[in-house]
Amino acid sequence: MATIYGIRTGIATNLATISGLRTAAEIPDSPNPPMGIVVLDSIDYHQAMQNGLTRYNFTVTVVVGRAAERQMQRKLDAYCAVTGSQSVKAAIESNRTLSGEVYDLVVTGSNSIGSILINDQTYLAAEFTVTVFA
Repeated sequence: MATIYGIRTGIATNLATISGLRTAAEIPDSPNPPMGIVVLDSIDYHQAMQNGLTRYNFTVTVVVGRAAERQMQRKLDAYCAVTGSQSVKAAIESNRTLSGEVYDLVVTGSNSIGSILINDQTYLAAEFTVTVFA
């Protein structure tokens, strides 16, 4: 049976296949960009009879760097691409069962692409929605 920690860790492991991207399966006190942070948003129980399927909804926030740095927008563009060696979607979906931990996972979208404020600093970031069936 899948655990929330196991799923978060599996998603972070998939993300770590992107060269140069740090990952965190738990929310860090202060991110060290570029970094992908995996956070559980919600759980939908009873997706099949007898608790046979649960849907977990995660947000992966990828923080690339300070908003004032010109190269950060291009880096964020590469992370938001559908395919490629820097694609967050491709990395997360590279092992869709998290080595047998879950039935399936899919990156369903990306939103909140732009500036965010963390510890009084403005960074560029994007959020990716990940749906996991376990």
